[in-house]
Amino acid sequence: MDRIFANRNRIQARILLYDKGRTVANIKSQIKRIKQNEKRRQKNVKVKSSIRTVSKKLVSAVENKESADAVKGLYLNLQKTLDKAAGAGVVHKKTASRKKSRLAKRVNALLKSQS
Repeated sequence: MDRIFANRNRIQARILLYDKGRTVANIKSQIKRIKQNEKRRQKNVKVKSSIRTVSKKLVSAVENKESADAVKGLYLNLQKTLDKAAGAGVVHKKTASRKKSRLAKRVNALLKSQS
């Protein structure tokens, strides 16, 4: 198995084997657990990707010194995305808080310079 799937992690290799009908796990509950873990992993990847996208949009808006309304809207969107991710357990609550705080400093500095 290691030679065939040298570039994939073990979970992905197990899922791939399961999809081809060659299950690694013999126990029914373990097969179900493998499927559930893969679904959760894919959902977490989507959420983390959306967090990165929203963060990049906000940072580029701050660096390009866009209007205050646009920056505030992007920041509120970032807050919402991070709070949802923290509530779902995708990221830790303190991680979400730290990211919001760091980006809020940038937003506030821009708003202060514009006024």
